Amino acid sequence: MQLSVIMPVYDEGQTVSAIVERVLAVPIDHEIVLVNDASSDDTSAIVEQLASTRVRVIQHPINRGKGASIRTGLEAATGEVIVIQDADLEYDPMDMLRLLAPITEGQADVVYGVRSLESQKRIMRWGNRFLTFMTNLLYNQHLQDMETCYKMMRREIAVGLDLECRRFDIEAEITAKLLQAGYTIHEVPISYTARYENKKLTQLDGLSTLRALWIYRRWKPSSNNRYSVKNKT
Repeated sequence: MQLSVIMPVYDEGQTVSAIVERVLAVPIDHEIVLVNDASSDDTSAIVEQLASTRVRVIQHPINRGKGASIRTGLEAATGEVIVIQDADLEYDPMDMLRLLAPITEGQADVVYGVRSLESQKRIMRWGNRFLTFMTNLLYNQHLQDMETCYKMMRREIAVGLDLECRRFDIEAEITAKLLQAGYTIHEVPISYTARYENKKLTQLDGLSTLRALWIYRRWKPSSNNRYSVKNKT
């Protein structure tokens, strides 16, 4: 079972080489689909040097946002399972093995990595917990970490979500549509160390995330897409 690691990248020249090396070191059959979102630093040149048979590099000519980069990566991914990987060093790629296990064992179709948020600054920690709380309230769930980067699922499921969001509200859209389509989100604990250098998130992104959670309560999977509705038989 091949894993496609979708890696949206924007102005991560200082960390992108290290995170690609760490992902490649994970002992599984996998590819990296790296989408450079028109970085303004030296990222573009660096990622071209990282391109190989296992690292596919796609260059956005203009900046379109994390959500758009994930959509581009999903279109290019060839693996049976996909996962999102940020281009900084907050997450440990070896945890992908923990996320993949329930899928390969047939116990889950969708797995999220649950972070400990203790390393985050108080305002960010409260913001993450509030957004997860609102997700649980609006969708009658008991999730522990909606905003986690590590969202893993079978590729056909991700394709069936018909993703639209361009920025960080993509996290809420993915979660909302999975739940609206009837999927159960399996959660496993992962390692996490917050970083604040070159952070792209702002408080306004929290507002757009709330908006996405509210809007996608009305979303219904397309009956024409056999992958967008959980088979409950």
